Amino acid sequence: MGWAAVAYLVDFIQGLDDAPAENTEGGLELARRLRSSPPELGGDWDELLDQVKEAVARTFEYSGPGYLAYVPGGGLYTAALAEFVAQGVNRYTNLWQPSPAVVQIEQNVVRWLCDLFGYGPQARGLLTTGGSLANLSAVVTARHARLGEDFLDGTYYVSEQVHASVTKACTIAGFSKRNLRLVPTDAELRMDSDELRKMIRADRAAGMRPFLVVPSAGTTNTGAIDPLEAVAAAATDEGLWMHVDAAYGGFFQLTERGRDSFRGIDLADSVTLDPHKGLFLPYGTGSLVVRDGEALRQAHYEGAAYLQDLAPEGELPNFSEYSPELSRDNRGLRVWMPLKLHGVAAFREALDEKLDLSRHLYEAFVQDPALEVPWRPQLTVIPFRLAGGDDEANQAFLRRINASKRVFLSSTMIHGRYTLRVCIVSHRTHRDRIDECIEIVSKAAAES
Repeated sequence: MGWAAVAYLVDFIQGLDDAPAENTEGGLELARRLRSSPPELGGDWDELLDQVKEAVARTFEYSGPGYLAYVPGGGLYTAALAEFVAQGVNRYTNLWQPSPAVVQIEQNVVRWLCDLFGYGPQARGLLTTGGSLANLSAVVTARHARLGEDFLDGTYYVSEQVHASVTKACTIAGFSKRNLRLVPTDAELRMDSDELRKMIRADRAAGMRPFLVVPSAGTTNTGAIDPLEAVAAAATDEGLWMHVDAAYGGFFQLTERGRDSFRGIDLADSVTLDPHKGLFLPYGTGSLVVRDGEALRQAHYEGAAYLQDLAPEGELPNFSEYSPELSRDNRGLRVWMPLKLHGVAAFREALDEKLDLSRHLYEAFVQDPALEVPWRPQLTVIPFRLAGGDDEANQAFLRRINASKRVFLSSTMIHGRYTLRVCIVSHRTHRDRIDECIEIVSKAAAES
């Protein structure tokens, strides 16, 4: 059974270059056919694997070179092998005593993430399911550190371009929309730090307690990078916790251009970044690092008598004391093994390639008179529209592009306008597919 599964995965990965970037036609009908309860008696492995193959084939091709929608995930094969091992041996890693050496492997990853931002030995971090859970833990930590138990007069500040997971996290953490402040953005869709200061002071004068600001190191809409140094200065002056949502952009910190663009990120109290984006790992791999590890622990720790036989934190962390989770999967291997096997330089080179590809595509788009390209890419997202076209025309434009099946793009709304976007992240996307994307977009625009 195992060999059959591995053989399927090898064939699947080898076929990604030729696979359609989107292949959902008939997917809903297949879903209806697959609706069933488990049988009383066992079934046949080959038959079950065939059903999985059929289901996988009727999807967006997230792992392929032509998937340029939303923020692509990677699906790195070596991470899948690491996950196979991790799930097979089934070791528990949220408390250190049951599996000390396995916990050390995960702690190696967390320490490396902290080092990326110059965090000292007091820092702590987590591997999470993704940016949503990381942002939630960051918000809860900021709330606990800055507001205490009575927090309903707290106000938090995000830009108009913030990811929805941030405001969702604040809602789950007990804050209503009355506590939310949307900071205006500049012409490049970056948070206006002067307006931020004015809003903080106005709220404090009105009897509110400003406690948190969340700038972005790469927004999902356009890849915009908020002015992190200026926002950090405002946060320091006004006593706010600064959490940076770098779920999409964070691993560009590995590159020289990324570090230059992210100046001031090392001043953040906490940072979210997603290995399942910038490290090309399978979905379900996020992370959070916090400068003051004890603040993270104080916001999450709950003792339990039934855990009294297990050792307290010492040389190794008890990750459960820093997280909402007690039981969870072993996430460390699927990050650590690829990093050790390929080396950090391989990831840096891949990310640098994505920055180069984004600028190449942007330069091609701005030379096409049929396209409106409002913003130069700050990372690897390129928003564009059909020049002179209304929203309906741009919707049809996107459909023509995606009908190629060679690339798959998505859209968003920016300042009330329907806008297409390309997001280049996958390690399997190279110059040949981007040149093909340019040709497909140009042809679709000419047909308008």
